[in-house]
Amino acid sequence: MTKYFDIFNGDADGICALIQLRLVEPLDAELITGVKRDITLLQQVTAAAGDRITVLDISLDRNREDLQRLLTAGANVLYFDHHFAGKIPVHDNLQAMIDESPSTCTSLLVDRYLKERYSLWAIAAAFGDNLVSIAQKRCSELNLNAEDIQVLRQLGELINYNGYGSHIEDLHFHPASLFHALHHFDDPREAYDSSPEVAILASGYAADMEHINALPPILATDIAAVYQLPDASWARRTVGIFANNLSQTYPERAHLILCPDGQGSLTVSLRAAKTHPHGASAFCRRYPEGGGREAAAGINRLPEVAVTELIADFERTFGSSPRKIE
Repeated sequence: MTKYFDIFNGDADGICALIQLRLVEPLDAELITGVKRDITLLQQVTAAAGDRITVLDISLDRNREDLQRLLTAGANVLYFDHHFAGKIPVHDNLQAMIDESPSTCTSLLVDRYLKERYSLWAIAAAFGDNLVSIAQKRCSELNLNAEDIQVLRQLGELINYNGYGSHIEDLHFHPASLFHALHHFDDPREAYDSSPEVAILASGYAADMEHINALPPILATDIAAVYQLPDASWARRTVGIFANNLSQTYPERAHLILCPDGQGSLTVSLRAAKTHPHGASAFCRRYPEGGGREAAAGINRLPEVAVTELIADFERTFGSSPRKIE
C-alpha cells in the first residue's frame, strides 16, 4: 500500500503551500514538520518503493543525503523550495521545482504549479515571508480591496509568527495542528474571520510585540544594525517578525538579530537590505547550521563565544563599522 508523507516548514510559507496542494488533492498523509528552524526533516522519513513524498520549503542542500536515501529506496518525491539547494540531483523519481530568486517563495511556486487555483493562500504566505511588494503586486492583479489586502497580510504574518521558537513549547500551536485547523478553508479570508486559532495568535502577537518593539539596537549605522534579544519565549517567537518589520522600516539597512535559544546557544536571523536583497544565505552558510535564502537567512545554533566575531563579520560584509547606540 502506498504511503504518503507531507514534509513542510512550520512557517507561513510551508503551511500555506501545503494548504494549496491539499485543497486540490486531499491526501491522508503523515505530516512531518517542526519549528521554522527545524529543517532537516527528511531524516525522519522511512519510505519504500512507490511511496509519495511532498517536500515544502526546506533546503535541499541540508537534506541531500536523506533525499538520496529515499530516492534510492524507490520513493517518489515532489520538492518545492526557494532556499539554497546546491546541485539538484537528477533522478527519475524526483520532481523538483526550486527557485532561489529573492522575489519568490515556496507558496508562489506551488501557486504557479497549480495554475493559480488558490492564489490567496500564496499571497498570504508571501506577506508572511516578507515579500511585501510581490504580494501587493499579486493583490493588484486580482483587484483586491484594501481591507482584503490587510487581512491577507495579517494572516500571513500571524501564521509565520507561530513558526518561530527554539522548540515546540515556545509556539502557540504545533505547525501540524495549525495546518489541520486551516486546511479546509478555500479562502484564507474566511480563516482569518472564523478560526479560533487565528484569534489566539493575534492576541499572543499583540502581547509579544509590546516587548519586542521597545528594544533598541546595540549597534547601528544607516546601512547595518545589530539587535540582542533576551532569553525569553516571547523573544524567540517574535524574532522573525521583528527582523521582517525592521527590514520594511529601514529598507536600506541590513539587520542581524541575536536571540538566546534557551539551551546555551543563540539563534541568528539575518535580513539583507531590501534595496539590495542578496548575500544573506552565503553569509550564514559560513557558519555551522547556517543557511537560508538570498534576502533572509539564519544560523540555528551559534556559541556565545562566537558572537563578537560574527558581528565583526557582519560589519565587514554588510556595512561600515556600526556605532554604539547610547
